[in-house]
Amino acid sequence: MTILTQYIKFLYEAKLNLVSSCYNLFKFLKDDKMNDEFYMDLAINEAWKYQILTYPNPAVGCVICDKFGKILSIQAHKEAGFAHAELNAVISALKCLNKDLNFPSDVKKAYEYAILNHNNLLEGASAYVTLEPCAHYGKTPPCANLLKELKFKKVVIGSNDDTKEASGGEEILKKANINVIKGVLKQRCDELLAPFLAWKNGNFSFFKLAASLNGVISGGIITSDSSRKMVHALRDKISLLAIGGNTVRIDRPLLDARLVDGKAPDIFIYSKQDNFDKNIPLFNVKNRKVIIGQDINFIKNYNICMIEGGENFLKNLPDFVEYILIFFSMNCIDEINFSLNLKLKPLYFGKIDEERYGWFKRI
Repeated sequence: MTILTQYIKFLYEAKLNLVSSCYNLFKFLKDDKMNDEFYMDLAINEAWKYQILTYPNPAVGCVICDKFGKILSIQAHKEAGFAHAELNAVISALKCLNKDLNFPSDVKKAYEYAILNHNNLLEGASAYVTLEPCAHYGKTPPCANLLKELKFKKVVIGSNDDTKEASGGEEILKKANINVIKGVLKQRCDELLAPFLAWKNGNFSFFKLAASLNGVISGGIITSDSSRKMVHALRDKISLLAIGGNTVRIDRPLLDARLVDGKAPDIFIYSKQDNFDKNIPLFNVKNRKVIIGQDINFIKNYNICMIEGGENFLKNLPDFVEYILIFFSMNCIDEINFSLNLKLKPLYFGKIDEERYGWFKRI
C-alpha cells in the first residue's frame, strides 16, 4: 500500500471530507520530512519487537521503499550472528519484486547472493534505518556496502553509530553519491539504542512486570503461555536475573528459560536475610550461580540484568534502572491491585496473541 492510499484510507475511516482535505494531502506528499518520519516510525516499531533478544548487538529496524514510495519490506535484526536489519530488509524487498529468488540461509552467502542477483531491482530505492549502517566486516559483511552495491538513492538514518568497530557507514554511502539524511526521529531511535550503549559500557538493568487488566501483579501466573515464552526468551539472553527475597519464599520459582530451551541466568536474590529453603527450584538449576545480598548495586557487575519483582521492589527501584517492561493480561483477577506513584514515558506497545506488552522509561 503506497503512502497515498494509506492517507486516503485514513481519511475514509475517519469520515473526513476528502475534497476539503485535498490541500492537506498534497502538502503531506510534498513534505519529505513527514514522509521520512512515517517510514522511520515503522522501522523503530519493528526493532522494538527484538529489544534485548539481539544481545550483545543493538536492536535495529529497517524499511525499504521503491522509488515511488511503495513499501517493499519492514524488517529488523533479530538475533546476534544472524542477518542485520538492512540485509533482512533487502532480502524481503528483493523477494517481493522477484519471487523466484532463492536466498541461502547462511548470512554471508545470502549477502553475496543479493549482490550477484539483485538485477538493479532496488536501483533508486530508499532505506530507513534506525542506526547508521555498519561499515565493518564481522560475523556479517558491512551493510553500508550492501546498500551501495544495490544502487540505493537515499538512506535515512535515525541514530549515529559511534562505536569504533562499526562506524563509517555514512562515509561509504556518501562516497557512492547516495543521499544521506540523518537525525530523523533521533530521540526515539536513541531511546531504542540506549540499552545497547548501556550494556556495552558496563550494565543495562531493566524491570519486568506482569499485570492483569485490573492491575493485579501478584498471586501466581498472570499472563498467557505466549507472553511467558517471550519472558523465557529474554532470560536466555540476560546474564543475571534479580528478584526479591519475599517473592522467592512465597512463589518458590524456578526462573529458567525452559520454554525456549534456553540457558538459565544467574540469580541475585535481593534480601537482608540469607536463610532460604534450598529445595526451592531456582537453587537446583545446573551451571547457575545464586547470589544473596542486600546491595542492589551488585547487579551492575553484570552486563545485562532483568529484575523480576513485585510492588515493593518496584517502589524502591534504584535510579540507574530506567527502563520497565510490562506484560498486560486481558484477564481480571480477584486480588488487590498495586498502587504507587510512578511516571512513565511509553516507548513501544506490542502484541502477543491477544495480550499486550510495552516498554516504558521512567521520567
